[in-house]
Amino acid sequence: MTGVFEYVVFMLLISTAAGLIGALVGVGGGVLVVPALTLLFGVPIQYAIGASIVSVIATSSGSASAYVRDRITNIRIGMFLEVGTTLGAVTGAVSSIFLVKTGYSWVVFLLFSVMLATSAYSSAMRMRRERKGVEMINEEPNRVAEALNLKGEYYDKASGKTIGYVADKVFSGFGVMLLAGLLSALLGVGGGVLKVVGMDSLMKLPFKVSTTTSNFMIGVTAAASTAIYYIAGFVNPFVAAPVAVGVVIGAYGGTKLLLRTKAGPLRWIFIAVLLVVAVEMARQGIP
Repeated sequence: MTGVFEYVVFMLLISTAAGLIGALVGVGGGVLVVPALTLLFGVPIQYAIGASIVSVIATSSGSASAYVRDRITNIRIGMFLEVGTTLGAVTGAVSSIFLVKTGYSWVVFLLFSVMLATSAYSSAMRMRRERKGVEMINEEPNRVAEALNLKGEYYDKASGKTIGYVADKVFSGFGVMLLAGLLSALLGVGGGVLKVVGMDSLMKLPFKVSTTTSNFMIGVTAAASTAIYYIAGFVNPFVAAPVAVGVVIGAYGGTKLLLRTKAGPLRWIFIAVLLVVAVEMARQGIP
């Protein structure tokens, strides 16, 4: 095989795996794409972020439609929270370009590593507090959620039950979405990690609703910052194209798998992804 052909095949395999995990846990695949591009292929971080942002859009497109069709995604909650993530994404894209050009991007990597590790710990502690097979889902009405109609229900195929829910701590969740959008554009990771934590832990939505709504949101968030990276010249089609194709394939497989699995195992996958990426971000961030 030629060098170019080897590159394309290897990148397709890696991005397919990233898309599969991204669709399962709602993190968008970018958390694996960026380390793969920088470590395995030696791609400069700014071009890795640009390609990852494109792959995030592909992941969302490949999985969100199926979740919406099965009525797991809460579009109303997603669009409300998207206001915060979009504002954060525009700010993050501009900040990322500035940090790369001034040589201070290592600070962001270290802060991101701490955030990931903290999120993993929080998710693990919450699992210990829950009884086996029972989620901490808020069903109590509150003034803000009722005014904005931030509630819903879905049929869970794994348990055979219809699960109802009402969003809790709406303003805190919105604040987390601002930070998620900022980190999404700053590091090209989709921001799904924080989105899931915010909706699952703070707003107390069902985990499947959190992950599927996150998948719906990450495409919009990424689109808000892609144009800025493209204008800056950080979107290389030769790098971005195989990544986008791979994550679409993986996202499709992840969509089918998620609908037939229980929330408990998905949380363990989610925690594992957080810890792996936290270590990698810290390694890249140490000057």
